[in-house]
Amino acid sequence: MLNPEYFMQLAIEQALLNPDYPFGAVVVHRTSHKIVATGFNQASHNPTLHGEMVAINNSAAQHQFLDWQELDLYTTAEPCAMCQSAILWAGIGAVYYGTSIAYLQQHGWQQINIRAAEVIASSAFRQCVLIGGVLENECNALFDAAKIRASNGRYFNR
Repeated sequence: MLNPEYFMQLAIEQALLNPDYPFGAVVVHRTSHKIVATGFNQASHNPTLHGEMVAINNSAAQHQFLDWQELDLYTTAEPCAMCQSAILWAGIGAVYYGTSIAYLQQHGWQQINIRAAEVIASSAFRQCVLIGGVLENECNALFDAAKIRASNGRYFNR
């Protein structure tokens, strides 16, 4: 059986496709361990295209019939309120993340100050397991490196 670190490493690989905004995500079928879809931040094209949103959209586009409750999402950073809400609407059963919103805020990344757990707690109609800190040091390093590269004063956001 594969462990969460394996799938987080795949999310990190997705994040490296946009190293300036290293938000990468992978959607995995929980029992078969099949990769359903991937995504990385494309917010420069559309501000709603965070890595998680791209992975969810790719899942829907590539697989007509999905039991979303059987899916897990791995993402390099804790989902923002928009992404966590989309995860709930989709019905994805579990989210694993590396870097926390608090870490991103402490390191100069613009984030809405609503934690993923708060979004989940506000949803009476859907359950979602949230597990943070998976390959946290490796994910933190992605965001730290992006900040160093962008030291020209550019704003940090998804």
